[in-house]
Amino acid sequence: MNPNQLTDQLGLFLDVLETGSFSAASRRHPLTPSAVARRIDSLENAVGSQLFIRSTHAVRATPAGLAFAERARRIVAELRLARAEAVSLSSAPEGLIRIDAPAAFGRRHLAPVIADFLMLYPGLDVQLHLIDSFVDMQGLNLGKVDLVLRAGQMADTRLVATPLASMVRIACASPQYLKRRGVPTEPAQLIEHDGLDWDGLAPPFAWRFERDGHLHLHRPARIRMSANNAEALVCGALAGLGIAHLPTWLASEYLLRGELLPLFCENGLPPPETTGIYALRLEQQPNSRSRLLLEYLKTRFSPIPPWDLALQNTLDRH
Repeated sequence: MNPNQLTDQLGLFLDVLETGSFSAASRRHPLTPSAVARRIDSLENAVGSQLFIRSTHAVRATPAGLAFAERARRIVAELRLARAEAVSLSSAPEGLIRIDAPAAFGRRHLAPVIADFLMLYPGLDVQLHLIDSFVDMQGLNLGKVDLVLRAGQMADTRLVATPLASMVRIACASPQYLKRRGVPTEPAQLIEHDGLDWDGLAPPFAWRFERDGHLHLHRPARIRMSANNAEALVCGALAGLGIAHLPTWLASEYLLRGELLPLFCENGLPPPETTGIYALRLEQQPNSRSRLLLEYLKTRFSPIPPWDLALQNTLDRH
């Protein structure tokens, strides 16, 4: 098995572990659910141990599967980074990489990773332009920049998208609000609560919760504050105005500190959305500089983003 095949095989295993189903994992790959199941069977035969317990509703990792996952994550990250470094050494890339990225994500997650990247590759420079939009999937600034980071459904098939991280959305509220109004135990009870919501076009998975393999819309009846910016909704949630349904890349730091409390997470984090965070570009083959950065970003943000891994570990301890 060559390194690319090994990365794909282990990445598929980690996707099944993260999503909890063959069908959800298949949506991240050009595979059918049955093909995913066959590949997992093949991996279990090669490893010599059962990695998953299958049921009609979900796929759960065995203790051996959880132990294998820790090593698989490290192997995938090292293989991707080794491939990126090989590109660097063979072509000795130098010059400027121009990136458009959403301001909130850029400040919290992208800028620190780019700083580490530039320390590794002194011949490269990055021009990072932080903007308000995270949902424009048309890459309006491509041509002016090399890469744009976006989240959501692809709107222009001319663009080439590299998946960087999965997107998980979680309902949460401040301890003060929940003490005052009570803790909803299921999404259907949200109608009895106050909420914070998007002004105008909301993300496609906002207030949608999975039950029996289907998504159901449940949202608070009264919206105490609406805004066209997710960071503003965080401020309202921290102030105790109501319940917000926020992406974990934005809410994780507050959840980890206990300033916001997660809802409906008795079985761990909700499943990831079928969309994710992408790096968009125009050309089919990125230049060596951009390719090196893309591989590095993938090692840091996937297969499970660090903010989700920290949250999952915290939920597992409670």
